[in-house]
Amino acid sequence: MFNKKSSDFLKALLNTSSPSGFEIEACRVFKKYLEGFCDKVNTDVMGNTIGIINEKAQFKVMLAGHYDEIGFQIIHICENGYLYFRQVGGIDKITLPGTEVEILTEKEKVPGIIGKKPIHLVQQNERDKSIEVKDLWIDIGASTKKEAEKLVAVGDSVAVKPNYKELKNNRIISKGLDDKIGAFVAAETIRRLKEEIKLKNIGIYCVGTVQEELGHRGAQTAAFNITPNVGFAIDVGFAIDTPDLNVKHFGSIKLGDGPILARNADNNIVLGKKMRELAKKSKIKYQEDAGHRASGGTDTTIIQLTKTGVATALVSIPNRYMHTPVEMVDLKDVEGAIKLLTATIATLDTKQTFIPV
Repeated sequence: MFNKKSSDFLKALLNTSSPSGFEIEACRVFKKYLEGFCDKVNTDVMGNTIGIINEKAQFKVMLAGHYDEIGFQIIHICENGYLYFRQVGGIDKITLPGTEVEILTEKEKVPGIIGKKPIHLVQQNERDKSIEVKDLWIDIGASTKKEAEKLVAVGDSVAVKPNYKELKNNRIISKGLDDKIGAFVAAETIRRLKEEIKLKNIGIYCVGTVQEELGHRGAQTAAFNITPNVGFAIDVGFAIDTPDLNVKHFGSIKLGDGPILARNADNNIVLGKKMRELAKKSKIKYQEDAGHRASGGTDTTIIQLTKTGVATALVSIPNRYMHTPVEMVDLKDVEGAIKLLTATIATLDTKQTFIPV
């Protein structure tokens, strides 16, 4: 599906631990890869990494995929050495017990597991209650608070242990596919534009954004700095192809049927029309989605509202089991997104205003 260098980059990125606000590990991997082909690469004070080609071009295109992931942060170490924590970003709490994690300390990564009261010891009237984070803890094998404090500290960030695997039919599973797969798409798109298309009159700014799970904070500062004419956010979208989901309520999105093009207030009508026409002309499979909300949920909204406004489009990779310790995507959808974005940017008219009327 991808060449070895690209595949190695994807694996390395997915195997980083980068909870929102603590994205250093992902930042380093992303930056190193972009330095192999971009004209210029820098990291801003927030932790966003920006790879640039054709910096002097007046017409600017921004590609954004966030490389932060949902995670946890230690808030208390009890007397018998257990660690209590809060969540960072939205998370499916029912999936947490038994999850292997790693605590990101200043010196090293400390392994642990999220524990709870055994089901055998839970009273019958408690079994149907929803799981709360306050009732869970992280066990690192310590027997006392003093022993635990030699390894970890209050405030340390916690991530799910890397668990990348390849399955059949070009499908992969990993924690943090939301949205390291989007950051991968952004990086591969700018690489192909640099090495294969060789654009001259369009400046491309590939941004690995931070703190998306906490309110799109990285995209806000990056877009303000770049001031793009056109902005593409690449994120994940809900795959509605598991037995318990009703397509009448959520639409019909499947793994392997192509990237998702959204139609809601976050997406510029003119740009969206161009992308759909190009996809049909180039025979690139894509899926339509009205979105589960009229606006919001991704970096697209923040980029769109930068300064006097930006023509934006959201391209999403169908994702199963979103915001759990193991997510799943199909690499055919990833390749389709890269092809569509590359074709769209390569054919942009730099004189077009994208005003819808």
